[in-house]
Amino acid sequence: MKTVKHNYTSLPEPLECTGSMDTRELRFSRAMVFAIEEINNSSELLPGITLGYQIHDSCASVPVAVQVAFQFANGLQQLYDSNTGCSRSGKVTAIVGESGSTPSMSMSQIIGPFDIPQVSHFATCACLSDKMQYPTFFRTIPSDQFQADALAKLVKHFGWTWIGTVQSNSDYGNNGMASFLRAAHREGICVEYSESFYRTDPQSKIQQVADVIRRSTAIIVVAFTASGDMKILLEELARKPFPPRQWIGSESWGTAPEFLKFDFCAGAIGFGIPQSVVPGFREYLLDLSPAKAAATQLLTELWEGAFNCQLEKKAGSADRVCDGTEDIQKLKSPYTDTSQLRVTNMVYKAVYSIAHAIHNIVCKKINSTVQCDQLMKIEPLQVLDQLKRVNFSRNGYHVSFNANGDPVAFYELINWKRNENGGLKFVTVGHYDDSLPIGQKFNMIKNISWLDGGGQVPVSVCSDSCPPGTRKVLQKGKPVCCYDCIPCAEGEISNTTDSSDCFPCPNEFWPNEEKNICFPKPVEFLSMHEVLGIILAAFSVGGACLTIVAAIVFFQHRASAIVRANNSELSFLLLFSLTLCFLCSLTFIGPPSDWSCMLRHTAFGITFVLCISCVLGKTLVVLMAFRATLPGDNVMKWFGPVQQRMTVVFFTFVQVLICILWLILNPPFSIRNLTTYKEKIILECALGSALGFWAVLGYIGLLAVFCFVLAVLARKLPDNFNEAKLITFSMLIFCAVWITFIPAYISSPGKFTVAVEIFAILASSFGLMFCIFVPKCFIILFRPEKNTKKNVMAKK
Repeated sequence: MKTVKHNYTSLPEPLECTGSMDTRELRFSRAMVFAIEEINNSSELLPGITLGYQIHDSCASVPVAVQVAFQFANGLQQLYDSNTGCSRSGKVTAIVGESGSTPSMSMSQIIGPFDIPQVSHFATCACLSDKMQYPTFFRTIPSDQFQADALAKLVKHFGWTWIGTVQSNSDYGNNGMASFLRAAHREGICVEYSESFYRTDPQSKIQQVADVIRRSTAIIVVAFTASGDMKILLEELARKPFPPRQWIGSESWGTAPEFLKFDFCAGAIGFGIPQSVVPGFREYLLDLSPAKAAATQLLTELWEGAFNCQLEKKAGSADRVCDGTEDIQKLKSPYTDTSQLRVTNMVYKAVYSIAHAIHNIVCKKINSTVQCDQLMKIEPLQVLDQLKRVNFSRNGYHVSFNANGDPVAFYELINWKRNENGGLKFVTVGHYDDSLPIGQKFNMIKNISWLDGGGQVPVSVCSDSCPPGTRKVLQKGKPVCCYDCIPCAEGEISNTTDSSDCFPCPNEFWPNEEKNICFPKPVEFLSMHEVLGIILAAFSVGGACLTIVAAIVFFQHRASAIVRANNSELSFLLLFSLTLCFLCSLTFIGPPSDWSCMLRHTAFGITFVLCISCVLGKTLVVLMAFRATLPGDNVMKWFGPVQQRMTVVFFTFVQVLICILWLILNPPFSIRNLTTYKEKIILECALGSALGFWAVLGYIGLLAVFCFVLAVLARKLPDNFNEAKLITFSMLIFCAVWITFIPAYISSPGKFTVAVEIFAILASSFGLMFCIFVPKCFIILFRPEKNTKKNVMAKK
């Protein structure tokens, strides 16, 4: 439209349209005329009644549309037909149009107070569903609210979470994009940029939008634009090469044939009005001769522009005059392209919906015959009321309106594929039916060809998905789709993709290496089936066997001097206790239970006290024996065999009493230790009462120190065979082992605590065995010449 500057000193000039004709819109107007003529010739719909019409060109301009709306609201001039004697009402009954949402909104607000119904074929703004503002508005094309939701679901369906958007800076683009962005937000889709423009913007603004698209990292571009605006943007983008983009189009431009020339749009997908067939419409369009074209200004402009000639010679014009050889059948133009009638069918249905509303007012069915009152005066309010009730089908296409004046939303998913010649063509690859349940709205019927011509869905994400075992951490200052993947902390897992949090495993479970599954923690204890357990068990059994061998040797040579000189009774009791000491270490190997925990500690405490008591008794015998050799000393009669036995029994009974008190008050028990190691469970024995445990050890240590002191006192006695020296050395080893045991026991983790305790038992037992009995067995077996009373009693 020509822009006029007003100086407010003279009347403004009439509004004037400029620029080239939109032949697609011309086809829409011809579809309206075709439908009206078809109705006027029908014997079923409005028989005997002729519908009239007026067509105005709005030039896609709000001022022009408003001017026409005021003309309709004021009423047309009443006409009188002298041939029939009938007058034609000057009031408009209903309006078909406009194609754009913004002009439709302006018109509806003007004609609404006059109750004039308006049925649009191409105004899709969701705002027009508001019956408070637009009470008389209807449309045969679905609302953008349905399309916006469908576009968001489409983007989500293919896993795109990082997109760019462009929209027309109009009610259609801004409202449609706002609805899409709300739906996209609900679907978890992030928008890198959102640009708006209008066809009348300066070229610098169009260049700016194009540069944003070129520089962006988002591969997906959702364009909610009018076809006129989109054409300008694509022309600007075509000036410079840019990285491939996957275009997602709204119905306004996604099926416009004039855009197929833009090769970089290959693979574009979008929603379109269902392709349809209107019988006889193609023939009607092509039934155009120079004479018929000359009768109408718009058809004259079409003819002269298409064939580059003039229907009538104009003065001063150099253009040739059309000579009649022009053939509209061969014309390639959006006007003659009826291969994919989409919006055209919406015009067709809009006209028929008004006709059915009028039919329901003036016609009645009497005895299977439709009779219409040709003289009835029809008010727009009556047509408005009947439009809310229309429900019919035409050419297989259903027509009805909901409470908001909207039809059922049904779209075709259109893919721009390459044809055999390398050009682009529209291919229907699926459908979207909003009336179906959630999950069944999409129906894909063909494979989609993407931007590179392949079948692989392009990837457009700000950040790659975080695999299980990691969690998302948002990048500062960026949308929620931009994040870093951080591995889960120790002991935590995430078992879903793009998890925002990691969750701790239950107490007795631990993650695998990938940190996506919790497995039961391995249970650890000193087992008879592992190398350490086998070695310790072997030494334990070996020590017991060695002690039994020594006992057998002593028993067989019990009458020999060396055995008799060393108090054979205490020696056999000491060998028996050493055997028990070696064997008690076996109770520490294997899975602990409450009974085994009580057994291992009490058996260890009692057997060792029995052992030390025997050693102590032998030490006292040595001391008393040499004291008895002094003149007048009769001490041996107070420390005979009975007293020796009572000493051993007494010292052992004290330990038994300590163990009984420990077991009664707070005995040891088995536990599952979850704290020493996070990744495994330690089966171990809890002490119950730490005081009881250290009392047992302390008593053993007290006896050992006492025995050591006595042995030291007896080490310099003059006999050739002085057992006190051997006892001193054995007690030295015993005390050294158990002194080092305490810090090692406290610091050793898990099953190694048990191993340290077994090692201490075996080391001290072997110390006693090798220091006291091995030398004697060596003499008995390999040096029998020294096993004589003379040699034993000899002085050094």
